[in-house]
Amino acid sequence: MSCPICKNDSAARYRPFCSKRCADIDLGRWMRGSYAIPADEPPADADAQEADIRPRETRH
Repeated sequence: MSCPICKNDSAARYRPFCSKRCADIDLGRWMRGSYAIPADEPPADADAQEADIRPRETRH
């Protein structure tokens, strides 16, 4: 199996990667959202999503 980042042979310790460096590169790509799957629908309105997240004020 070859490393998905640099195409060198993978190492058992870092499988499927060849090194910690390539594993860290892959992790960084996931964290930046580089591996996002495109959607057919446009994202929902940001204001509507924010309203669902904000805590509601209560009257006492």
